[in-house]
Amino acid sequence: MTTPLMTEVIATKRDGGTLSEAQIRAFIEGYTRGDVPDYQASALVMAIFLNGMEPDEFTTWTDAMLHSGDVLDLSDIPGVKVDKHSTGGVGDKVSLVLAPLVASAGVPVPMISGRGLGHTGGTLDKLESIPGFRTDLSVGRFRELVASLGCGLIGQTAEIAPADRKLYALRDATSTVPCIPLIASSIMSKKLAEGIDALVLDVKTGSGAFMQRLEDSRTLAQTMVRIGEGAGRRVRALITDMDAPLGECIGNALEVVESIEVLHGGGPADLRELTIELGAEMLVLGQVASDLDAARATLAAHLDDGRAAKRFAEIIEAQGGDPRVMDDTSLLPDAPTVAPFVAARSGYVTGFACAEVGRAAMVLGAGRATKEDRIDPGVGLIVHARRGDRVEAGQPLVEIRARDEATRAACVERLAASIHIGDTAPEVPPLVLERLGG
Repeated sequence: MTTPLMTEVIATKRDGGTLSEAQIRAFIEGYTRGDVPDYQASALVMAIFLNGMEPDEFTTWTDAMLHSGDVLDLSDIPGVKVDKHSTGGVGDKVSLVLAPLVASAGVPVPMISGRGLGHTGGTLDKLESIPGFRTDLSVGRFRELVASLGCGLIGQTAEIAPADRKLYALRDATSTVPCIPLIASSIMSKKLAEGIDALVLDVKTGSGAFMQRLEDSRTLAQTMVRIGEGAGRRVRALITDMDAPLGECIGNALEVVESIEVLHGGGPADLRELTIELGAEMLVLGQVASDLDAARATLAAHLDDGRAAKRFAEIIEAQGGDPRVMDDTSLLPDAPTVAPFVAARSGYVTGFACAEVGRAAMVLGAGRATKEDRIDPGVGLIVHARRGDRVEAGQPLVEIRARDEATRAACVERLAASIHIGDTAPEVPPLVLERLGG
């Protein structure tokens, strides 16, 4: 792409115009090759951030990013391939339970996941807290796992949607990440490149979500559904509550422990419920269940009779990990300092500043502020307090697992402003707020 044409593209969007398909594809191809400099790409991305995109624009934008690299072809693997994506939340370890659970019920799940950044955790970081577990597998090995076990759990490779990798780094550096068309196209270009036939989206809303307002979460969900259906995939989106941590554990190895508990038929009720709700949509899309009620019953049975746990053990072993963790979670990393955070007063837990709870785990080392930060897999929080609980002054609300006293003290400061206690029990919303798509 020549510089004058790029200037015209920037000016079009700067002035609120609509980019043509030729302009969009020329930009994505040129930027991926390195022909378009970062300063021009930054200008265009900022213009999009300020002026938005029309549906036809972001559909074309997504398709151009999707085809900037390899698109997996899994058509030779029997069954309807279905994945799930979450927009991220505090304590959201659903993928660790959901992928083996749905695979055990006969739906292939090719899952390419990401790392945590900011107050939300990443599936890859959690998996890699299992001794030996590898997420850096080749595409060929990934295909083998999906074919043999019905599931593979890996990170994005350099060959898949390379335009997205470059553009996300640019958006992060130019404060243009919170832009619905760019968020939607980023997510969907990666997911469509997996070779899936259908997709279930878990779009979080609330104080611990990227989109804190329900109307913004709804718009994001609608945008992603539209993109997916425009690409010929069936897409369902659930808008789910993230005004409180999901489950009790926040932190990588701790979340693996909790996931294993759910896979063995136990664990927190909210984590089990949301996993089954998302999984039920996947089973219906995967054509192995006639309706959601039948799918829920199948998934509950696979959790309770051990079939889901067995499949996760097989996946762990196939990806180089130690499957003994399924029966002995003491093999997972731990932290030496354990201390309670207690209630300052008596009353009811009325709510959470959920993102702050996530940041409290971050200061322990459970998350990263930049992509270069290292994760401490053993640290984290166990949140015993739930919305609506009656608590007494001095009662432990959170168990802190820290590496040292300094990070524990910093964590306590965050928690003090994160858990709200009042005189009246609150109304607790349902986990699933809305369903979209067909």
